Amino acid sequence: PQALLLPILFLISGVIAFSIGSSWGTFAIMIPLGMQIALSLDLPSTLFLAAVLSGAIFGDHASPISDTTVVASMAAATDHIDHVRTQLPYALCSAFIALAGFLLVGIFML
Repeated sequence: PQALLLPILFLISGVIAFSIGSSWGTFAIMIPLGMQIALSLDLPSTLFLAAVLSGAIFGDHASPISDTTVVASMAAATDHIDHVRTQLPYALCSAFIALAGFLLVGIFML
């Protein structure tokens, strides 16, 4: 169903960014895919771009191998894994809110 396209794009982007530790790499992979889906189905491309961008940023922020996570733990002079453990609940909470928002937008606007 079309209502699930935005949440699925968000989740896929998040998983890819978490796995590779790069939001920019995820942008390069997912933006062409998301835009092609939106254009071929004649749906608002801004919503698809938003789902891809926010999923990639979430995955990058939550990833323990992300450069920003490593630099943040070094700058704060904390143990890297402790830093990841403390930021993960906040990132997951935000991701669940975004996922619910994309689901609602998909249900009522697509």
